[in-house]
Amino acid sequence: QLQFVESGGGLVQPGGSLRLSCAASGFGFDYYAIGWFRQAPGKEHEGVSCISSESNSTYYVNSVKGRFSISRDNAKSTAYLQMNSLTTEDTAVYYCASMSYRLCVLYATDGSLPPSYRGQGTQVTVSL
Repeated sequence: QLQFVESGGGLVQPGGSLRLSCAASGFGFDYYAIGWFRQAPGKEHEGVSCISSESNSTYYVNSVKGRFSISRDNAKSTAYLQMNSLTTEDTAVYYCASMSYRLCVLYATDGSLPPSYRGQGTQVTVSL
């Protein structure tokens, strides 16, 4: 079973950028799709983006399209989320999870990611 450590979060001003990393340990990273999810204070969990196992398919929720870019390096068992043009609405704890690409898109679309997938995450705060 894969375990993940998210990093790269921090405090950034509106309009700024951050690059999050999702480092996996365990067997089979290159077998699964990777999804990024987030939870803002007082809000429900929300999907952000998904990438298929071989990086040939990606998905973004509408609120981040054109601003965020997901990628992965299977040789390093690491996935990334490049976040540009950040707004205060992007403030949240961001975490990654592995699953099939179909499930990732489903969970990202309706925010129904089961609790068992939710890791510790990394805090992103967008503020002046």
